[in-house]
Amino acid sequence: MTAQHFDVVVVGGGSAGSVLAARLSENDDRQVALIEAGVAPTDPDIAKPAMWPFIQGRDYDWAYETVPQPGTANRIHPWPRGRVLGGSSCLHAMAHVRGHPDDFAVWAEATGSDRWSYDGLLPGFLRSERFSGGASELHGGDGPLPVWLPDEEVNPVVRAYIAAGHERGVPTLPDHNGRNLNGTSPNSLTIRDGKRVSVADAYLTDDVRARPNLTILTGVSVHRLVIDGNRVTGLAVTRDGRDETITGDEIILSTGSVATPLLLMRSGLGDPDVLRRAGVECRLSRPAIGQNLHDHLLGAGNVYRSSQAVPPTKLQHSESLMYLNAADITEAKGVPDIVLGCVTGPSVSESFAAVAPGFAYTFLFGVTHPSSRGYLSIGGPDLHDKPVIDPAYLQTDHDRTTFRRALDVAREIGSAQALTAWKAEELLPGPGVRTTAEIDDFIARAVITHHHPVGTCRMGKDADAIVDADLRFNGLDNLSIVDASVIPTITSGPVHAAVLAIAETFAAGRR
Repeated sequence: MTAQHFDVVVVGGGSAGSVLAARLSENDDRQVALIEAGVAPTDPDIAKPAMWPFIQGRDYDWAYETVPQPGTANRIHPWPRGRVLGGSSCLHAMAHVRGHPDDFAVWAEATGSDRWSYDGLLPGFLRSERFSGGASELHGGDGPLPVWLPDEEVNPVVRAYIAAGHERGVPTLPDHNGRNLNGTSPNSLTIRDGKRVSVADAYLTDDVRARPNLTILTGVSVHRLVIDGNRVTGLAVTRDGRDETITGDEIILSTGSVATPLLLMRSGLGDPDVLRRAGVECRLSRPAIGQNLHDHLLGAGNVYRSSQAVPPTKLQHSESLMYLNAADITEAKGVPDIVLGCVTGPSVSESFAAVAPGFAYTFLFGVTHPSSRGYLSIGGPDLHDKPVIDPAYLQTDHDRTTFRRALDVAREIGSAQALTAWKAEELLPGPGVRTTAEIDDFIARAVITHHHPVGTCRMGKDADAIVDADLRFNGLDNLSIVDASVIPTITSGPVHAAVLAIAETFAAGRR
């Protein structure tokens, strides 16, 4: 059975897909379809900011897992990804951090296009954002997505942590979305009136959904691309229990760093050996699909027992990030190497016994630019075959050395005078953990994903790049990829704001 034909079909109703559906359908003459495997969110916990750590694993989570990681004590890491309209913006921690301008200079060099530099992306950032402080040269004032910088809502233990950073010479930031990133500030949050705002909430408003040229199809499983020669003619899908084909003049994949390369591989695009092992005929040899996988890790964590009750968060637990130069934490310029985050309760990986909340707080610690690179691949020809996800965590000396430094700085901040009223004792890793071997063992057991997988369909000007500077798939005429998979190297912080800017920039070129 063949469904309606569209001018543009956007696959994936997450963050990038929601932006594209809204922006591309502003042209009344363009028939746009947005296809999402999940449905509109119905769980009221999604809207509650403090619930975000507890909604992972529910039925709107793809609930991916990595293979055992030698660098993290052979642990298997859960990789939550949103299976819902709004995608992972319904699951994430709501911090809005663009990244450092030099992060994007690497993108511009890789593609040969200044469109992907910080200044090239800046109009896209501005179009997406509605900052609580209003518009400025570097802040969007009337975009769809609210970006709120809290003040009196910030937890007192987090205020003490920020003061401890200042005591140690850490620069003050007005927020995490200017041209400098080294320093500390309360997190800018995608929250409005005390509720999470997903990208679907922001962009797919009732007025947008009412457009006669926009069709939103939810609960649709996309199995593979239908390819004829050098064109994608449509998508083989299951909708309402029936197999059908949705056709389009242009196909845009926005299903993310995991699902996009998996869909390409199921369609016969990828490494011929990988496809053959999975029982898929190779239609186009593209060995780099699924390669270059990398992600941010955070150590969970440097935990302290508090000498007084820690008030419950009024925000989303993780209320402040501190980006730092590893060699000199007082340095205000340049790209940060490490990051700390203050959590208003005990946050630990599954390797450690849970600590009772109320009288504990945590410093998360991580590496902003990991050099370890992994891969992912399909485990079989069908959508529900479990993929192989290997991020190769902590496989380089750079990553292990820098993680040690991040923990060292967390402990330095934790011992500052500004935290005297709160600190009773260090619970994790504990005062007895001091040698390099002890610290490495702790880090291997403590690290968890920061939920920022990127790079599996990277953009570039070289022959191995999966998409070019226009985000067109190299090898098929009418296929584009617009999501975190095209990011060639990870930003210093959360990638979500950059994904929105990528989608806004792509859409602006199509108006």
